[in-house]
Amino acid sequence: MLPIFKDTQKCLLYLILFWAVVNHSYAQTDTANKSTATQTTENEDFSQYDNIEFAETGAKRYCSPKIEGISPQKLIGLGFDFQASHNMSLDSFNGNLASGDAHSYAINNASGIRFNCNIPVISKSSIVWQMGANYWETRYNRADQGLSLPFFPNPLANALLNNGLRTLGLNTTIFKPLNETNFILFQGSADLNGDYDWNLMPMKYLKYSAAVIYGKRPSERKQWGLGLSRTYRVGELNYIPIFMFNYTDAKNKWGSEILFPAKAHIRRTINPRNMIFAGYELEGQSYRLYRDNYLRNEDLEIRRGEIRLRLVYECSIKEFLWLSFQAGYRINYRYNVDRLENGNEILRAFGILSKEPYVMNNKLSNPLYFNISLNLVSP
Repeated sequence: MLPIFKDTQKCLLYLILFWAVVNHSYAQTDTANKSTATQTTENEDFSQYDNIEFAETGAKRYCSPKIEGISPQKLIGLGFDFQASHNMSLDSFNGNLASGDAHSYAINNASGIRFNCNIPVISKSSIVWQMGANYWETRYNRADQGLSLPFFPNPLANALLNNGLRTLGLNTTIFKPLNETNFILFQGSADLNGDYDWNLMPMKYLKYSAAVIYGKRPSERKQWGLGLSRTYRVGELNYIPIFMFNYTDAKNKWGSEILFPAKAHIRRTINPRNMIFAGYELEGQSYRLYRDNYLRNEDLEIRRGEIRLRLVYECSIKEFLWLSFQAGYRINYRYNVDRLENGNEILRAFGILSKEPYVMNNKLSNPLYFNISLNLVSP
């Protein structure tokens, strides 16, 4: 038994020595790690993390092109416009132009499709740029259409009642914020207006419109601005000042969307998916009389301008698909024919700059009108 006991003692002695060596090594390593961690912590420069806060504080902030509660922007829209029965009174030509008998035509209705789109090109906090396109048409349905010949003694009657009027255009909008409250808004368009069909007129007949506004956005619920516009909305070329005022009250129930004098509406928000508007909009363009050889050679254009008093109801059908329905009264402002001078338009400025008489003085009676459209809106 003694030899076994001696071997056991040796084994215990070896185990004790091994444990002592391992424990001493671990203690040294742990002390070294703690010392290194302490040294690293003591030598670390925490001030480098302050740069993140400084960067956020110094970053330039910009105002948004929208305010709370404003109606959603329409990206793509397809609609139908309908004017009820009214009269079209066409005068004879003035001056040495070929005369046509003055006559009044009964119009059952005037209608046509309307398409528009506005697609973001650049959408950043520092600038928003959109490009768009539009197509409008107006076709006149005569009350005596089934009884009369397709030719009328008045060449303008032929152009309007047989061909109708159309607008095809491109437009752009640039919103450039200057800081947290100030911004510049630019809108421009080029439109081809006339009695053409699918064989379009030459691009030299394009009409150009533009507007620039300097504005302020003092709060999340208010936006206003002043600017200048080159416009055909009342049928002929004019340069006029414009005033923008968009507002939403604290309860998000009432507001205004105004771009005076082009349009102005009071907004009643039932809920974020249902809105009612009451107001008006000016519509109009200068249309080239192109398909009739005589009218085209005489450089004649019809100056069409109208005021639309209306109620508008807009609602979300599903997510970003909205329905818009308008009902109102269309008031004729101008429907005269003018002649270009050496290829240039007569700048009348509401009759202040030129007293030159129109080639034809025409009138439209005022009907009820309706407009319905489906629109894909922005989020």
